[in-house]
Amino acid sequence: MPELPEVETTRRGIVDHLCGAEIADLVVRVPKLRWPISPALPYELRGEVIRTVERRGKYLLLRCVRGTLLYHLGMSGSLQLVPPGRRAGPHDHVDLVTGAGPVLRLTDPRKFGAVLWVEGDPLKHPLLRDQGPEPLTADFDGAYLLARSRGRSRSVKAFIMDSKVVPGVGNIYANEALFQAGIRPSTPAGWLGAERCDRLAASIKEVLIRAIAAGGTSLRDFVGGDGRPGYFSQQLQVYGRGGEPCNRCRTRLVETRQEQRSTVFCRHCQR
Repeated sequence: MPELPEVETTRRGIVDHLCGAEIADLVVRVPKLRWPISPALPYELRGEVIRTVERRGKYLLLRCVRGTLLYHLGMSGSLQLVPPGRRAGPHDHVDLVTGAGPVLRLTDPRKFGAVLWVEGDPLKHPLLRDQGPEPLTADFDGAYLLARSRGRSRSVKAFIMDSKVVPGVGNIYANEALFQAGIRPSTPAGWLGAERCDRLAASIKEVLIRAIAAGGTSLRDFVGGDGRPGYFSQQLQVYGRGGEPCNRCRTRLVETRQEQRSTVFCRHCQR
């Protein structure tokens, strides 16, 4: 699933092309995604002007004059800028057509993505209103993690993958951040002290920043808004490397399942 770095990479790839652009049309080939797209939406959007392109967690927000287009890439989706008139493929479900520029195309093989029109404050929408602070802001730090983790028996990995705690951190980056922080994924969140919470918050920030700089992680179908793949997969320390030697201590990495997700860690380096 595209996580925060992939969505931020997409945002950076499309923002300069879309800000100030007028929406000429919304071409919907497959309306039944995670939530059905209203047949009236193309008519409502024509003539709207895109003011900004923002991100909240794993969601992209195209703020217009009268409302906001909310995009989610689902399990395997991507947004790309393509030339007008380019033929659509079998998984190219929605095109946002601008008056004088490229087309923003949603490709979603599994149809778990979303395109929603939100009037009013989009941050108060049910999908966004309960999310925790953005992990790359000053509001997210060790003190915050310490306060939120008190009394939690849930594993620390599940804890930091909860968007109500840390929005945008999915399975790949949770594995990587916990390895960098030296914390075993199965550790109950409530067992973490102040020092380990500080270390974990710093590791989450660093891993996400490095992943964004590398253009995200290209696993399966993801490409950025400019059509280029991400290269953070070349820097992964544990994810996808179960059974291989740890890059730090050479102990063989262990791969298990936590809440139906692949979890890889080092028994020696992570406590």
